Amino acid sequence: MRHMLRQLLQSGRFLIGFGIFASILLTVLIYPLFINDPPLEIVSRGTFLAPGIYVNVYDSMNFSTHYTLILDDAVAQRVGARLNDEDRLAMQEWLLAAGVLEGEINIEDTAALIELWNSNFDPSVRVPGMTNADRNYYIRLTDSLEGLLATEGAIVAVPNQTTGVLEETGVINQSDYVNIGEVPNFRVLPLGTDNFGRDVLTELVSATGTSLTIGFVAGAVATAIGLLLGLVSGYVGGFVDDIIVFITNLFTVIPSFVLLILISFSIGQEQRGAFTIAVVIGLTSWVWTARAVRAQVISLRNRDHVNLSKLSGHSIAYILAMDILPYIASYVVMALILQISSGILAEAGLSILGLGPRTTEVPTLGLMMNWSMIYQAHILGKWWAYFPVILVIALISFSMNLMNTGLDRVFNPTLRG
Repeated sequence: MRHMLRQLLQSGRFLIGFGIFASILLTVLIYPLFINDPPLEIVSRGTFLAPGIYVNVYDSMNFSTHYTLILDDAVAQRVGARLNDEDRLAMQEWLLAAGVLEGEINIEDTAALIELWNSNFDPSVRVPGMTNADRNYYIRLTDSLEGLLATEGAIVAVPNQTTGVLEETGVINQSDYVNIGEVPNFRVLPLGTDNFGRDVLTELVSATGTSLTIGFVAGAVATAIGLLLGLVSGYVGGFVDDIIVFITNLFTVIPSFVLLILISFSIGQEQRGAFTIAVVIGLTSWVWTARAVRAQVISLRNRDHVNLSKLSGHSIAYILAMDILPYIASYVVMALILQISSGILAEAGLSILGLGPRTTEVPTLGLMMNWSMIYQAHILGKWWAYFPVILVIALISFSMNLMNTGLDRVFNPTLRG
């Protein structure tokens, strides 16, 4: 055992894979200790809020000290955030279509471009080739340009409790800034929110934990079934071997994922919990493990130590457990790792098709992908709703494959350099 551990510690692939997987597992375990918000809690009314720090506007105006900062490029940054190069080109295209001479349009001069736009744009005018979506875009663009180049501050007014007339209470100058740490209410959303307005990071951590649990349960079930059938089939042989091989071949002919889809669909949405899905995945994923274990056992059943155990009168269960299993234990561990990875991928595939665990219970990585696809996050460019999920799934599979490769190089002498 000590020699084996020393070899594992010298395997770069195993260490890298184990490090990645351990980091993911520690994040899943530690994150809820500091952030214990429900993973499916709706934290915003808007959908697909971009990653960032969200400060309460009311509190920042009334309950925080305002500081004056002199930043020369503040106006340029404001203009760039609300009038980018694509907007300037779109404005030029409309103005040209409306009959404005090209020489009169200078998209680099922001003030002149906005003045020209305000004096010419008419939402009721339908220029050739403009769709209704284009018209709505230009209307939103026009609204966003209002007050863009203004130099005066914003007046804060509240209604008089007696007369109901608005009375000025203060002015927010363009050079006023607040310290985020002094604002009573703010929310950090490192990965923004999803289509339901839920914190993506909190949801992702919880989903990763659920998917890992599904993977471990599915892997354990599949490995246990495959190991048991492979041991019995390879050692006993004869009619028992024929029956098990027939069943194995039958499951081999039917694609496991198709069988998984049919079983999951027949269960029904309300009964499809995370544990149920994990067991179903395990029950349909044992075939290749059984075939591989059977081949290993056939090569071991006539070894001298096994024949000696037979002559000693030991039972079949004792021989399988004490004389054969230790010789294939390393292979079983590698099979378990691959089964866990396959279980996570199978759940993701099922959930993308809408056949995963019920959506009102716990999130999974597959369910997050399903939600992002249904609400077209990939089309709208809301990368934070789906890319972190893809990255986590890829890292889990990559880390487990690295660990499996490292173990194979340690346990298989022919692969050692």
